Amino acid sequence: MSVSTHGLRVRRGPQVLRAAVELMSSMRFAIALLTVICIASIIGTVLKQHEPINNYVNQFGPFWAEVFRAARLDSIYSAWWFLLILAFLVISTSLCIARNTPHIFKDLRTLKEGIRAQSLKAFGQRAETVLGESPDAAANRIGQLLAGGGWKVKLQHRDGDGWMVAARAGGAHKLGYIAAHSAIVLVCLGGLLDGDLIVRAQTWFNGKSVYTGGGLISDVAPRHRLSPSNPTFRGNILVPEGGQGSVAILNQADGVLLQELPFSIELKKFIVDYYSTGMPKLFASEVVLHDRETGAQMPARIEVNHPASYKGIEIYQSSFDDGGSSVKLKAVPMAAAAKPFEVEGIIGKSSEITNGTDRMTLEYTALRVINVENFGEGTGGAMTSGADVRKVDLTSGIESRLGAANKTNKPKVLRNIGPSIGYKLRDAAGQAREYQNYMVPVDTGDGQPVFLLGMRERPEEPFRYLRVPADDQGSMDSFVRMRGALADADTRTRAIERYIVRATDPKRPELAEQLRISAGRALALFAGTERAKADAVSAGGWQAIAEFMEANVPEADRERAGAVLVRILNDVLFEVLNLSRESAGLAALPADEKSQAFLTQAVLAISDAYFYPAPVAMLMTDFKQVQASVFQVARAPGKNVVYLGCLLLIVGIFAMLYVRERRLWVWLAKDASANGTSATMAFSVNRKTIDSDREFERLKDKLLAIRKDTAP
Repeated sequence: MSVSTHGLRVRRGPQVLRAAVELMSSMRFAIALLTVICIASIIGTVLKQHEPINNYVNQFGPFWAEVFRAARLDSIYSAWWFLLILAFLVISTSLCIARNTPHIFKDLRTLKEGIRAQSLKAFGQRAETVLGESPDAAANRIGQLLAGGGWKVKLQHRDGDGWMVAARAGGAHKLGYIAAHSAIVLVCLGGLLDGDLIVRAQTWFNGKSVYTGGGLISDVAPRHRLSPSNPTFRGNILVPEGGQGSVAILNQADGVLLQELPFSIELKKFIVDYYSTGMPKLFASEVVLHDRETGAQMPARIEVNHPASYKGIEIYQSSFDDGGSSVKLKAVPMAAAAKPFEVEGIIGKSSEITNGTDRMTLEYTALRVINVENFGEGTGGAMTSGADVRKVDLTSGIESRLGAANKTNKPKVLRNIGPSIGYKLRDAAGQAREYQNYMVPVDTGDGQPVFLLGMRERPEEPFRYLRVPADDQGSMDSFVRMRGALADADTRTRAIERYIVRATDPKRPELAEQLRISAGRALALFAGTERAKADAVSAGGWQAIAEFMEANVPEADRERAGAVLVRILNDVLFEVLNLSRESAGLAALPADEKSQAFLTQAVLAISDAYFYPAPVAMLMTDFKQVQASVFQVARAPGKNVVYLGCLLLIVGIFAMLYVRERRLWVWLAKDASANGTSATMAFSVNRKTIDSDREFERLKDKLLAIRKDTAP
């Protein structure tokens, strides 16, 4: 029996209804629906689902973000059109099964013993011989042999002392069709049950509505909460260490719904272990489940791929997050007019600060205790201080100097560079920049430890890092003092005079005066108190020096003049550094290699600090980490249905691919000339293979005693 691709043809009723039934029950329609579902699933896999709209705007632009939102591509598996296609696929496949199943079972019961004897000669695999026994005896013998081999056999006696032996094996092949198509129906039904169709139905018919506001969960009205008896849901719940949670968040396209649980989850301890690369190797939660009706307590340990189950609800370890860690920050001045101060906060909350004129909001966004980077040998050498740190983020900066990631033959030395604090500074207009600063100085390979102060304008961009050198005490105090001294006119004058005394001959006052003018001009440009031109881009630093050279020095002389000016400026800045130390009661630095390395990095940091978009940088001085687990809680009645569907799918595909349906006919008639029985055997198989050829040869030998080497 061949399975037809047309639909179920209804003989009565309106033409539109008959056409709709035939379309819905046709195999072509079901395959088309299945193709659309596969394409939609690919999109749902590639495109991150249930992300904030700003993430799509940043990644794809406002136009495509609106297209994705309008087509519900950001939440495909709960989109109305996806659920509608699933429902149509269930109906279509069910009609296909209903249409073909009676024919399949009828065909299984039929051995086609009524086939004409003459028709056997048209088969490709056939054999003829004369047996030395009567037709009755031959028919009984052949029938018993086939039945003993697992064949279903039927003998038919025809007029003229002829016998037709009809046999069939491998009928499970056709049952594979029913099993495979039933599996599609069950999987789709399970998807509909475990999707948010029932949840959304409660917003349509049960008076529930999506919550779009903010605030505390306890303040959300009952109309936004679903009952603990809700038959199906899947949501997330965050529980900090030492805390409890009993309400899950169900993300919807236009807001959230709150799902009440019949129990509360208390997180006793969160356990996390890391690989040497800094990636989590294990994270687990030791919890206690408190029954809200009986008060019973059940301890459990939840790990990835090892969920806990209670009252029909599965609790999965989804991820982990910060549970409200407290941090202490110290504001390091990045602008001459800024003042240092200290502030305390909790991750996830914010504080109000001011730079003297404008108020800003400091939002504490993330605390990372472990940050692992590659510091392997033979990967390109140390970081060079001459790099433009405004365009170098931590990862690319380290990799570009220590070796490309694709150089797998280079040994990796992974090192934890300590905790970092992430925060945002939001102005009065609501615009925010994101920052990530490391708590301890990092030696990036050149021997001079630096504090890494990262900043980015948009979430999809990498962080760009300003490297501020650490002094002998492991702090930024020397840098801050030097920057403050550079902003003081009297200190700049004293530094120039010290340089003049050290660099010139007292017998040549005209040279000293000329050098004083050049050094004063260069230092004023670097400090930002003088502009190279009215439309200068930079407020100070090396870019201000470069703009001055471009405006006042001929191109042919710039290289030589620049080298002289840089040497003069470095010597004067060294005096500024020592004056700042003396004002703090510290000894002056010697003119050695170590001091020069600190000075070089400090000068670069001061130069790039003019581009730092905040008056202060927040440096973490202390923290108290509080971990939190993110659990996914799900009541999935369709799970077992899907499992059954998967089992049927495996059985069905196995039956259709590996079970061969074979049919055999043997016509036995009296042969008067040979005083025996003329036997004609024909063999049919749904898929002709080498194995079927071998089986035919075995049957000829077993039933008709015809060997391959003796066959005519």
